[in-house]
Amino acid sequence: MDNNNSAIASNRPLAGIAVRIIAVFAIASMIALVKLAADNGVSVIESVFYRQFFALFLLIPIIMLRGGPKTVRTDKFPLHLKRMTVGLTGMIFNFWAVSLLPLAEATTIGFMVPVFATLLAIFLLAEKVGMHRWSAILAGFAGVLIITRPEAAGFSWQGVLVALNGALFTAWVSIIIRDLGRTEDPVTVVFWFTIFSLPLLGTAMLWFGQWHDGYSWLLIFGIGLCGGIGQLALTKSLQLAPVSVVLSVDYSALIWATLYGWLIWSTLPTRWTLLGAPLIIGAGLYIAWREGRLAQR
Repeated sequence: MDNNNSAIASNRPLAGIAVRIIAVFAIASMIALVKLAADNGVSVIESVFYRQFFALFLLIPIIMLRGGPKTVRTDKFPLHLKRMTVGLTGMIFNFWAVSLLPLAEATTIGFMVPVFATLLAIFLLAEKVGMHRWSAILAGFAGVLIITRPEAAGFSWQGVLVALNGALFTAWVSIIIRDLGRTEDPVTVVFWFTIFSLPLLGTAMLWFGQWHDGYSWLLIFGIGLCGGIGQLALTKSLQLAPVSVVLSVDYSALIWATLYGWLIWSTLPTRWTLLGAPLIIGAGLYIAWREGRLAQR
C-alpha cells in the first residue's frame, strides 16, 4: 500500500482538539441544514445521499492535489466496509432524529456517544468496567430520562429511540475510525466510506428521490459541503489524539445547536434539557477522565 497513508495514529492532543473544533462546527451546521431541508420536504435518505455525493466532489480535488488515486489505495477493504456499514447506519439515525426532535434536544441525546462507547467496550472488547464508569453510564441514562420525560416537551418516543440509536452507532464507528487511523490517512478513510455508501444510497434514491426548488438544492449542497469538511476533520482528530482527549470538544455542539435553534426556529432548550444535559455531559467527561487515568497506569 502506498503510504502517503503511513498516517499512524499519534498523540498530539492540542492539534487533535483544534481539528475537532472545526469538525464540531461543520457537523453542527450540517445538522441544522438537514433539519431545514426536512422542513422543506427533503427526505432523510435524500439528505444522506446528497451529503455523500457532494462530499465526493470535495474529496476528488484533494486526492488529485495529493498525487492522484494511488494516495487512497488500501489493503483494509473489510474494515473500510465495516466502517461504511456502521457509519452509514448511524448517519441515517442521526439525520432522522433531527427531523423528529428539536435541534438542541437531538444534539444533547447525541452526547450519549461516550456512554455507549464504554458499553461497547464491554461487549465487543471484553473490557472490564468498574463501579466508577458504571456510575457514569447510569448518570448518562438518567439525563436522557430527565430530558425526554413525557410532560417535558411532548417528545415522541420514536424520536428519542432514533436519537439513542444514532448515538450508539456513532460510538461504534468512532472505535472503528480510531482503529483505521493507525494506518490509514483521513482522506483515504473518508473516500472509501463515500465510495462504498453511494451505490446503496443511489439504489434507495430510486424510491425516495424527488425534484426540489432552488432553495432546497442550496440546502442540500450545504449539507454535502459541511458534511465533507466535518467528516475529514473528525477523522483527522481521531488520528491525532484518542477519543478520550478530543471528546470534551464535542459538547460545544450544544452551543451551536442552541444558537441555530434560536435564530432559525425561535426555540430554546427546555428546562428539562438544561437539567438533564449536565448529567449526560458530566458522564461523558468523567468516562474520558477515568479512561485517561487508567491508560497512564
